[in-house]
Amino acid sequence: MRMLTYTVTPADEGRAIRSVVPRRFQLGAHAFRRLKVQGGVRVNGEPARASRILHAGDVVTLLLPSDEILPGDETAACDAAAPGEEALPPSFIRYLDEDMLVAAKGAPLATLPSAHIRTGTLREQLIALLGADAQTFHYHPVNRLDKGTSGLLVVARHAHAQRLLTAQLHSDAFLREYLAVTQGVPAQDSGVIDAPIARLGAGARRCVDPSGRRAVTHYRVESVQNGRALLRLRLETGRTHQIRVHLASIGCPIVGDYLYGQAQRALPGRFALHSAHLCCTQPITGARIELHEPLPPELAALLSAP
Repeated sequence: MRMLTYTVTPADEGRAIRSVVPRRFQLGAHAFRRLKVQGGVRVNGEPARASRILHAGDVVTLLLPSDEILPGDETAACDAAAPGEEALPPSFIRYLDEDMLVAAKGAPLATLPSAHIRTGTLREQLIALLGADAQTFHYHPVNRLDKGTSGLLVVARHAHAQRLLTAQLHSDAFLREYLAVTQGVPAQDSGVIDAPIARLGAGARRCVDPSGRRAVTHYRVESVQNGRALLRLRLETGRTHQIRVHLASIGCPIVGDYLYGQAQRALPGRFALHSAHLCCTQPITGARIELHEPLPPELAALLSAP
């Protein structure tokens, strides 16, 4: 069970719990009501009504239900971690604490089960790695990656952390950069693709269309070799397939992109797009988390391939 605490300051003297707790803990109205009903709001160790008046020095505690926390061995021995962090399992988890984790997702690997993919997902890999119960495992991906995209992906470990992390998306608090190997080289060394994206038919494909939703992608050419370019990209918006559609629209489809370019035998089931840099704010402590994940060797090799 995750416990969050707040010691009442003089600024909140005389206020009711209902006016202090949602604001101090950034809780939505529904989440606050649910915690209150479950007895998860306490003052000085005792369950408290929403109308209770608080006084300076009171200790308010929120008890997040255990079914909102990802189960697992919280003390697994492995590489050294920074003070205050849990030790990290020796695998693809790049960051782990009580509220969130960051995984280096492989490809091809689905982030979530779907109508066409019921097994073999990142969720199942995390269940196995953390020793969790598949029936009670709560899985909250924040920045989702396509099955064919590799790299850094944030997973919230309880619903409250998910709400706070999701609120950071597409703001300066949650920055993401991708690396892509493209077939063809952009006309400029850097630029912004500002082109609306819409669904194309009933399938998964998207396209640039004036009737679509605004989508903005910033890019910079890192290197050029053999008619291919390595691009660094930053998203200002987060539309489905945004990078893939935008690069194809300027005549530089991602190598191996079977929807918007051509599949490659060297990249079975995936394409040359990688989530390489992630910076976000820890939802409870406010600490900044910054991680880098190098380009996988199979993608780097595309630049020297004929």
